[in-house]
Amino acid sequence: MSEVTFTSGERIPWVDDMTQGLEEASVLDRLSPVVEAVARPFNQRPLADVLRGTWLGHALHPLMTDLPLGCWTSALVLDLLPGRHRRASRTLIGLGLLAVPPTAAAGLSEWDTLNRPEERRVTVVHAIGNTIVAGLFLKSWLDRGRGRQAAGVGWGMLGGALALVTGYLGGHLSFARLVGTGHRGRPSQRPTVGSRGLRRQSPVFSSR
Repeated sequence: MSEVTFTSGERIPWVDDMTQGLEEASVLDRLSPVVEAVARPFNQRPLADVLRGTWLGHALHPLMTDLPLGCWTSALVLDLLPGRHRRASRTLIGLGLLAVPPTAAAGLSEWDTLNRPEERRVTVVHAIGNTIVAGLFLKSWLDRGRGRQAAGVGWGMLGGALALVTGYLGGHLSFARLVGTGHRGRPSQRPTVGSRGLRRQSPVFSSR
């Protein structure tokens, strides 16, 4: 079977510049001990094995993010549709908030697997950003319950916009830096030749 070669166009320069700037921002190292302290309980075995997805065969956090993001996105879509969807929207936001603790715990359990300062810096921004996102949706949920629907929708839209940024950073960590990728645990079958469990060795960004 012949190998398929995929080609792509140029990446967006300002997005690369922003991400590389975060990776090189040594000032973020001052916040690493704070995140590390919060993450420490989730990096102790056997809890870490559960949260990292050892039993699943791959990282659990990317799967878990679909729960809060899916609920919140659905709520915002309902907000834009005509008709009476206020109760359904608020319920979805509440369900998303309930999914935040296990999702965050799964992400924090990866902290001890980070070996490079660039990865930790982006992770710090990703974690703090997602905390703000959750706070914005909590504010949205509270305002909706108090009858301040317009304010609730506004806070939700702001949280959704910020979630796009933190989601991009999470994607950068997973697919560009390969954080949390590769098989986990002892496979029930022998891995096939070429199975990947290693970090990327080639540069992520072109040299300046």
